[in-house]
Parts: sequence; C-alpha cells; structure tokens
Amino acid sequence: MTKEEKIKNFDANGIGQLNDGMFGLPFTLEECETVLIPVPWEVTVSYGGGTADGPQAILDASYQVDLYDPLVKDAWKKGICMDEINGEVRSKSNALRSKAESYIEALASGEKENDPKLKAVSDSIKKECLWLNTWVKNRVLYFINQNKCVGLIGGDHSTPLGMMQALSEKYENFAVLQIDAHADLRDAYEGFEFSHASIMFNALKIKQVEKLVQVGIRDYCEDELNIINESNGRIKTFFDRDIKYAQFNGDSWDRICNRIINELPQNVYLSFDIDGLDPKLCPNTGTPVAGGFETDQILFLLEKLVNSGRKIIAFDLNEVSPAEDNDWDANVAARIVYRIANMTAQSQGR
Repeated sequence: MTKEEKIKNFDANGIGQLNDGMFGLPFTLEECETVLIPVPWEVTVSYGGGTADGPQAILDASYQVDLYDPLVKDAWKKGICMDEINGEVRSKSNALRSKAESYIEALASGEKENDPKLKAVSDSIKKECLWLNTWVKNRVLYFINQNKCVGLIGGDHSTPLGMMQALSEKYENFAVLQIDAHADLRDAYEGFEFSHASIMFNALKIKQVEKLVQVGIRDYCEDELNIINESNGRIKTFFDRDIKYAQFNGDSWDRICNRIINELPQNVYLSFDIDGLDPKLCPNTGTPVAGGFETDQILFLLEKLVNSGRKIIAFDLNEVSPAEDNDWDANVAARIVYRIANMTAQSQGR
C-alpha cells in the first residue's frame, strides 16, 4: 500500500493502534518526513535516574495523543516515526552507569580524580561517551542526507552533542535555543567531560554554534554565571527569576518572547530539557527544580519563532524519566514532541 493509500484509509479520529508506528500512524520510516532518533543513555546522571527509559515511554504514550494540530493542518499526513531503539546503546549505558555510580561514590568519600584506579574508570567512560557521540552524529547525518526532518529523544541531556556536531557539517552557523532549568555549562562535571551538566559547555566548542540562548534557567553555579557574563554576548540567558519578576511588574510573555526571538539568527537548533517545565508536569525527571513553564508557554514561544520566519533545523527532548506506577512525564512529553515536530517541519517549508 502506498503512502497516499494509507492516508486515504487512515482514521485520524480513531484510537492509536499499538502495532502501528509512533502516534498510531501507519507509515514506515521511509515514508515519514520526520524521524525521531531514540538515545536510551544515562551514564553520567548525578541525581535521579530512569531517563534511559524515556524514549520507550514516550513511544508508548504517543498512542494516546490526538492528531489534530490547531496550527498545522493535516500535520499527521507528513508522518512522524521513531527509529528503532538501539540495543547496543542501551546495553552500554546500563554497564557504564554502574561504573559511574561507583566512581561518584568514591569521589564523595574523599578519593581524588587522579587516583589511577578512578582515572581508569573515568577514561573508560569518556571513551564510550565519544563512541556515543559518533553514533548519534552518524545516525543524524544518515537521516538528514535523506532529507528528513530530525529530532532526538533522550536519555540524559548529554545525548544531543553528536547531533549538533552533525548539524555543524550541514550549516555554516546556527544558534542553540535551550529550554532548561539548568545552565549545563559545567566543565567536566564530577570528572565526566561529557556529563549531562556539560552539554552546553561542549556545544560551545563547536565553532558553527554562533550563539546560545537559554530560557528558564534557575539552577546554576557561580562558575557558570561567570561563563555567561564573560561570553561577549555569545551566551544570552533569560533567567527564570528575571522572567517571572518582569511579569509580576506588568510585562507580558508575548513581549518577553519577542526579546528572546530577537536574540536568535535564522537557523535555530532547539534543545529542550523537560525540567525546564514546572516540575508538576515532569515530577520524575532526574533533577526537578521549582519554577519553570507551562507547556503552552513554550509552544507559544515556538509558534512565534516559526512565524518570525526562522528555521528550526532540528530539535531534541531529553530527561524524561517515567515512573513505575504512571506515565505522566511521558504523556506530557509525547504531546510536546508531536507539536514541536510539526512546527519544525513547518519552519522547514514541508
């Protein structure tokens, strides 16, 4: 059956079938315009775990998402698929997570990073993190070279570095729009160069990343603040406190969004840590922080971004950690992914 025939025979108002693709759509990976790359990896998480289960949980929750998009007519017809969850990535994550936990415990008990045994552990983890970056980069390029719209679903927030490296081969310059509770500008946090807390520090090593615009940051250390202040404008941070205080004094989210968008160039990569939201929407994420946004605030920002004529070149959503007794976090994430994927495709003129 052709894609056109599948569209004709598909009931977009029906119940998603578990034996169909993501969101219950009937399309193959080849037929979908948008491909989501799952990366079940959580090696360097420093507080709560479970994010390696995020991609599967989001896939499972996606069957409950209604397909009508108020902004993109017949968006589902373009097709959204999740790539196969890679067993080798998950296996390496599981094995390395145990090593990382022992390493962190040793540091907490007073052992030094330069201890030969600890350094050997750190080096082995770094080697596998480099492997993951290369794997992600190659997978992203594989789909981009097929003219797919690409998103990445983590895992912890270290996972999209390879994606940004891939984009640097396709774009001369772009900005990163980061929705997050944390600045993620730490250098080798807890001895791990490719920590989830270092993703933006590492992203700024990519020369094609001309600017980092952070939104919702409310948990950061003094060293990170110094990096922001000494960046000569390469980093622009809209702190959660400043956003809230501006609103308390009569400013509107619409005007604040305009100021955020004015900081961005034509090409924008969206990096979305779900803990940027109010933790009531993601209570099981690894490092929840009081404050943050409602989902509609972020979708409003992205809608204005697309309407400004800017292009979302790719996106990621990370740090979704499902609970054993409910799928609330994944339920929220699945709906966000659907809307972001549709807006990303729209911004690319699809």
